[in-house]
Formats: sequence, structure tokens, C-alpha cells
Amino acid sequence: MGGVVSTVIKLAIVCFLVGLLLAFFDVDPVSLMRHLPDTVYAIFETLLGWTRRAVPYIMLGAIVVIPIWIIRVLLRAARNRRSS
Repeated sequence: MGGVVSTVIKLAIVCFLVGLLLAFFDVDPVSLMRHLPDTVYAIFETLLGWTRRAVPYIMLGAIVVIPIWIIRVLLRAARNRRSS
């Protein structure tokens, strides 16, 4: 029971702090709910754009990093085999 009470208190504190932050930016609950779908869509589009820009750099880095990692794994396996 103590865990439930603790969780409720923590949630109340976080809700209060988020409410203060939203009030600081003049966000009211009605406009937040009215624009929520648009906000979620904008966040999704932003994350998708970041992903589209990041994938080429990840692939470019993988061309260098993955072969080095494979060589390290093979060398470590050979060293462990010799010491056994």
C-alpha cells in the first residue's frame, strides 16, 4: 500500500510542476486538448525528419566502425583461445 501512496504523491508533484510550466507558457487545458492531434503529428514529422537525415551518417560511420569492431572481436577470441 505504501508503494501506491508514494506513486500517487510523486505523480501529483510531477503534474503540479508540469502545470506550472504550461501556465508559464500561457497554455490552457482547452487549447492543449484542441491542438493535441496537430502537436503529436508535428512531433512525429520532426522525429521522422531527424531519422531521415541521421540514417546516411549512421551508414557512413558503420562502414568504418563495424570492420574495426569485427577485427577486435576476432583478435580477442584468438587471444582467449591461446591463453586457454
